[in-house]
Amino acid sequence: MQLKTLTATAVVLLGLISTAQAVDINQQGAKEIEANLSRLLPKDAAKGFVTVNPAGTRYEIVYDFAALLKKADPKNFSIKGLNPWSIFATPEESGLWTIEGNNSLDVTGAFKAPGQPNTEFTYVIDSLISNGVFDPAISYLKSGDFSSKALRFSSKTEKEEVSVETGPSTYKMTSSDAELKGRTNFAGSGTMNAFVETISGKEVPAVEIRADSVDFAAAVNGVSINDFREILAFVIEHADDKKLKRADSEKIKELLRKSFPLLTSLNETITLNKVSVSSVAGSGGADSIDYTIGVSGPSDAMRFDVGMAAKRISLDTALLPEMYAPFVPEELELQFGFPELNVAALGEELMKVDYTDEKKSSEESDKAFAKLMTNGEMVVAFPKISARSSVYDAEISGEVRGVPKSTTEYSMTASILARDFDKTITAIQELAKSNPELNQVSFGLMMVKGFGKTDPDGRQRWDVSVARDGSITVNGQVVKGAN
Repeated sequence: MQLKTLTATAVVLLGLISTAQAVDINQQGAKEIEANLSRLLPKDAAKGFVTVNPAGTRYEIVYDFAALLKKADPKNFSIKGLNPWSIFATPEESGLWTIEGNNSLDVTGAFKAPGQPNTEFTYVIDSLISNGVFDPAISYLKSGDFSSKALRFSSKTEKEEVSVETGPSTYKMTSSDAELKGRTNFAGSGTMNAFVETISGKEVPAVEIRADSVDFAAAVNGVSINDFREILAFVIEHADDKKLKRADSEKIKELLRKSFPLLTSLNETITLNKVSVSSVAGSGGADSIDYTIGVSGPSDAMRFDVGMAAKRISLDTALLPEMYAPFVPEELELQFGFPELNVAALGEELMKVDYTDEKKSSEESDKAFAKLMTNGEMVVAFPKISARSSVYDAEISGEVRGVPKSTTEYSMTASILARDFDKTITAIQELAKSNPELNQVSFGLMMVKGFGKTDPDGRQRWDVSVARDGSITVNGQVVKGAN
């Protein structure tokens, strides 16, 4: 049910006609567009979900989302206020289409998943305005601008209630030809203003999260959107098949082979500005919090990166004794990466899987995913992990290499940098006057200092290496021999 709902909803932006051509506005053209859109729908949802009608110099495309839910069990799912959406498509002399829409959403409902409590929900979107240019050559938008006045969402169970509100929001997307022939680059960016999320429940105190604005930007390059469209159509057509026929198995392999690699790079950044968090336990916040993900590199050596950074962090809570306050980081940055992913080898192995045999295909797929690791080795990189407060300023970078499921076959290289390290030791010693157990920490830091060397910028440096034989060196000095 989830798969069908998601793929059907994607049809809103996935196609009008397959080729650019002069278009007369008539009932026959409306039927052709409707049939083309319905091709990407589950059979039991195709009827009634999309309706296309001539409307003067353009077509009106009506999406009746209630049709997607017509087979839902009313005992497990109910919804009120789900009205159809209209999008108007105007053919241009260039062969492109102008897309326009102004819709809203105001629904309430309830659902119950197996083993889960009954959940009541509301979802409101005030005036979602969309304007774009659709390109039949890629079966997708060439560009688009979207805006909404406000969004409100709530979810409530017996134990917990979550609500989210935002003010005016804008979003823009563009597309362009990729370096690889027949592929497309997509980019999008936007801002959501006045974000507020409230979480409350019987067993937890209420928490409120606010952000003056949320900025987001994303880009995905080298996508074969037409191949993806064919794969989507195949998945929907065979969604109810318990087992694929041999011919169908070979067909999906060929579709996947044509679309490979699925993309050449991807990156996304989400920034929360002027963030505050408040609860009965205290409050805190930051000037900004960034989240990033990225995929890059050739298909036989791809890299997946994730990161988080926070600036001007503040914390005000009675749970934290005042003497520990200087140790709360004012700035924090975490970067992790998973390089040397052999997606090409994974793809080759998946092409060998026998999808007509469910048990066999599951075993072969597991073996195929093992090929994702180059030479059977997992690499975890940490380009930068840093924290700074009034009493410390430290940074670490490096990588760990190892064999999964083994606690001994691994190695690590890391560089640790610390500015004003003596200041950090002094702060720990001062704190140890109230907590004598910290004397051991102070003593350990002084021992560590003895292994350090000074960089030209005045920071202390420790280059650490852990070999697979268990030996450890720091700045070239052996501090532990092989096992």
